[in-house]
Amino acid sequence: MAEFVPPDFVVPLRLETSDFVLEPLGPEHNEQDYDAWTSSLEHIRETPGFPWGSWPREMTADENRADLERHATDFDNRTGFTYTVLDPGNRDVIGCVYVYPVRDSDGTAIVRSWVRKSHAHLDTPLRLAVTEWLESDWPFAAVQSARGG
Repeated sequence: MAEFVPPDFVVPLRLETSDFVLEPLGPEHNEQDYDAWTSSLEHIRETPGFPWGSWPREMTADENRADLERHATDFDNRTGFTYTVLDPGNRDVIGCVYVYPVRDSDGTAIVRSWVRKSHAHLDTPLRLAVTEWLESDWPFAAVQSARGG
């Protein structure tokens, strides 16, 4: 399998707008991440691109931590990039962004994102900002924005 990003590409560690801040997701976000998505299951399932795979599904906080550790390992290994979405004012976790390779493609990334129900007004602005960021600042041949199951 080809590398997802070139070895010399410096992976951005932050995207900041007036509405949200993206930073790499890790186990340190477990408590807030768990609260964000478990309080918004129905909203996430209605978000374009979800449900996908086996998530969202009910799980324990410990299972969530293991999931965050897996995403952090993917980030470190440069095989996928998951960002937590933070409120710029109080730094609460309000969502998540997943950037992974499209299976059997050459240089195409797919991006999925969700926000907690209380921040539903950010679904579209987040998707648009991240898609634009990936197209302008990342080395992908193409970017697909998940818009349906």
